[in-house]
Amino acid sequence: MTTTSTLPSDFLWGFATASYQIEGAVNEDGRAPSIWDTFCQIPGKIADGSSGKVACDSYHRTADDIELLKKCGAKAYRFSLSWSRIIPLGGRNDPINQKGLNFYLKFVDYLHAAGITPLITLFHWDLPDALHQRYGGMLNKEEFVADFTNYARVVFSAFGSRVKHWITFNEPWCSAVLGYNTGVFAPGRTSDRTKSPEGDSSRECWIVGHNILVAHGAAVKVYREEFKGRDGGEIGITLNGDWAEPWDPDNPADIEACNRRIEFSVSWFADPIYHGKYPDSMVKQLGGRLPTWTPEDIALVHGSNDFYGMNHYCANYVKAKTTEPDPDDFTGNLEILTEDKNGNSIGPETQSAWLRPHPVGFRKLLKWLSDRYDGPKIYVTENGTSLKGENDLPLERLLDDEFRAQYFRDYIGAMADAYTLDGVNVRAYMAWSLMDNFEWADGYGTRFGVTYVDYKGNQKRIPKKSAKVIGETFDKYIKKE
Repeated sequence: MTTTSTLPSDFLWGFATASYQIEGAVNEDGRAPSIWDTFCQIPGKIADGSSGKVACDSYHRTADDIELLKKCGAKAYRFSLSWSRIIPLGGRNDPINQKGLNFYLKFVDYLHAAGITPLITLFHWDLPDALHQRYGGMLNKEEFVADFTNYARVVFSAFGSRVKHWITFNEPWCSAVLGYNTGVFAPGRTSDRTKSPEGDSSRECWIVGHNILVAHGAAVKVYREEFKGRDGGEIGITLNGDWAEPWDPDNPADIEACNRRIEFSVSWFADPIYHGKYPDSMVKQLGGRLPTWTPEDIALVHGSNDFYGMNHYCANYVKAKTTEPDPDDFTGNLEILTEDKNGNSIGPETQSAWLRPHPVGFRKLLKWLSDRYDGPKIYVTENGTSLKGENDLPLERLLDDEFRAQYFRDYIGAMADAYTLDGVNVRAYMAWSLMDNFEWADGYGTRFGVTYVDYKGNQKRIPKKSAKVIGETFDKYIKKE
């Protein structure tokens, strides 16, 4: 990292969360179940058998969360709405739950009163279960797109100019692959009959990814045509992707596989938005299993980002496979590894098997995205780390999370280098996460928060060392006006 890199004076930074991971109150004030409520009830799906039933109890602790954001010095807060809290049954002909909508409207007002800018994600994986039961949810393009568009319009109309930054979908890769290929996330569909009685891993994930893109494009069209002129906001989608380094840097096949790895995760969604088509590598491998674009659908999707939402955590080594691709493969026919051919680790271990910190990879991926998509405005909407064994530490040591603090110093520094030295137009950063929360299939055994949450002690929140370090780090990099 350099000592001369800076970030612009209007750089927006803060923290991120997701509705199902923090809110709790799953049966209160008219909210109906999401696919995650249902998925959590299936034995063996969540590591500790838990759910988001109570989580951080944020539904009842609005004041606590606002106070926490202020204490951390946050300029912004990215959070998601629970679709099934606002339209419990989800559909365009189903009733709106005003109590649910009012909860979020008041919260946004509280954020403004505290001087904190809201960034709202419409969909962070928690589809109303009624839509999944009714017509297959995200597998049904016509119904899903129409219902999501209606939901988006209801929300845009209600919030008006109080919200200037909208994200349609969070990490569609996860919804598609983990929900409809590996089956480890809701709704848990997969070809593996030991995990699910239903699903086709070779096809469904590609259909779902396609349908999410069309729904994104349709919602953006509604915002731009009906609300943007009045409210003056902006809208985009958040995509997740890790950096890839070749397992053998002397092997051209491994070098090529690195690019393919990013194409199969990021460009699957970004290429249709920025280039109007799927990546050639995906078309080549998947053939007819990858949906084709109708002129009407690609017209909705192409050019549908006002900013690029980037979720990023780590890097991997990538090794090309020499065999024919497995029909269920979603990676680009390659191995994803944590060590290179000489046994060098890409980064230190964390509590998450998939997450090895490698800050220079963050800078490289920012540059890769900037080059491929012609310098878009980039908002980093998630970045953070778990800490190996954190849950087992005594409280005093847990609060002294130097490992996470250093992660943020390194990653924010790498981002400043990308802005200053590489010319990447990165304008915002949201740390994941404001607080420990329900970590999906890992339950409560993994912590990502800069704030400790005592799940057994009335969900009490205690900021960790990293909560303070993030603000201090940005203070060093952001130019003073």
